Order: sequence, then structure tokens, then C-alpha cells
Amino acid sequence: MTAGERHRPEGVDEAAEVVAAGRPGAFVLRMSGMEQSHVDLVDPRRLEFEYVRRIGDVLDAAGPPGEPLRVVHVGGAALTLPRYVAVTRPRSAQVVLEPVAGVTQLVRRELPLPRRSGIKVRDVDGRTGLAALRDDHADVVVVDAFADARVPGELVTVEAAHELARVVRPGGLAVLNLTDRAPFGWARRAVAALRTAFPEVALTAEPATLRARRLGNLVVLASTGGVPVRQLRDRATTAAAPYRVLDDRQVRDGFGGGTPFTDADSESSPPPDPH
Repeated sequence: MTAGERHRPEGVDEAAEVVAAGRPGAFVLRMSGMEQSHVDLVDPRRLEFEYVRRIGDVLDAAGPPGEPLRVVHVGGAALTLPRYVAVTRPRSAQVVLEPVAGVTQLVRRELPLPRRSGIKVRDVDGRTGLAALRDDHADVVVVDAFADARVPGELVTVEAAHELARVVRPGGLAVLNLTDRAPFGWARRAVAALRTAFPEVALTAEPATLRARRLGNLVVLASTGGVPVRQLRDRATTAAAPYRVLDDRQVRDGFGGGTPFTDADSESSPPPDPH
């Protein structure tokens, strides 16, 4: 495909399409008119979206460089981060929980995975897929899931946090991409739910997101055995798009005070800003 050209195979959800981006081998998955994922098939290490690059930094810091990890991804889209892990940490075992089978079919056809990638995609929602995994299954669980451009409420409840803590091995990481705007009322409740299961929480964000009232991405890290704050701060200062890393105390100061979401009282993240 040439830049801007679209392709949607017959039978796939009308709201999903693959669009060629501005460089050879680069593509964007759009869903409902919004750019959901960017994939560079030539160099999967290239993470175009700023918040995805920050999650990539977390994955880089989650263990010794190059060593394989067991990673679970809640939300798949174009499989950008699983491809990244497969290249940067060969022999990693990865499970992707993506309930929209039509999107997975589109991605597999138009943006095929390399052979022996170690990536397995299961057509289930995050809560169902997590419940089927054994205790201490994963070194890292990445929650980067959206429905109608909003983070589903069932992924940020007390019950979801305890399921994450069950699946993540002791000392491992749960990484959640949350979207909110100041004064972060929704994110405070999500963070409070995480704290019921994880003793340490950290957060990364663009400075503009922290001080402005526009919707932005908050990458939240939770662990039972330590978050790699120092490594992330080293990376943040040299990143192409510098970002802030808040440690546990700073998260308590800036994002504390929320009432934890529960399965009986949850809501999805705020809708996107109007264009």
C-alpha cells in the first residue's frame, strides 16, 4: 500500500482499517476513525506513539536487557508492543487477550507476525482471559485496552486489581495505560483500586498532561516488589519526548484520595476531547 491507502478485507468490522503510514513498512490501524496502533514492520523497535514508547521503556526495565519475559497483553489491536518484546527480548512467551476477533484477523492478514514470534492471541476479553491464567503466570501484564476510545471500567476495579496481582509473579509488574484529564477524578479511583492489591504504584506522564485539562495518557505501574523508578527516570530525561516519572509518594500526593472502583460501581474513562 502507498501512504494513506486503506485496506479493509471483506467481512471485517467496518470501523477497522489498516492505513499505510509515511515510511516504507509502517502502518496505522484505525478503529472508528481514530488511530489505534502504529506498526513498523521493518523495525518493530520503532514505537511511534509517545505513551507506547513509555510502556516500551517499562518493558526494557522489567528485567536484564535481552532476557526473555512472560508477558500478558490485555488489548491487542495491531500487536505493536508484543512485536517490540519479540524483537528486544527473543524467546519471550506472550499471550494477547483481544476480544474483537475481526480486528485480529485483519491484523494477521495485513500486518503478519514473524514466524516463531512466541505471540499467542486469544479472542477473549481481559477479565475472562486473566481468570483463565494460572497464579504467578507473568513477569509483566500490560493493560492497554479501549472500547469506543475509552478504557473499559471493568479493568480498573478492586476485583480486576486483585486478578492482576494473582497473575503477576511476586516482584513483577502490572502496567496500565489510563486516560484522563485534570483533576484526574477517574484516574484517582483507578489508582485507589490498584492500591488494594499492590503496595507500590508509580506513574509516568507527559508534563502537559499533568498540568493541563486536556485528555492524556497516564502509564501506571503497580508491583508487589518494587517499580524500576530510577531506570525510568534515566530513560525519561533522554527520551525524544521527555516525560515525568512519579514515584509511590508522589502518586499518593498527586493521585491519592480516590474511592476505589468496584465491579458494582465502575465506569469507563472519560471520553476523548471533542475535535
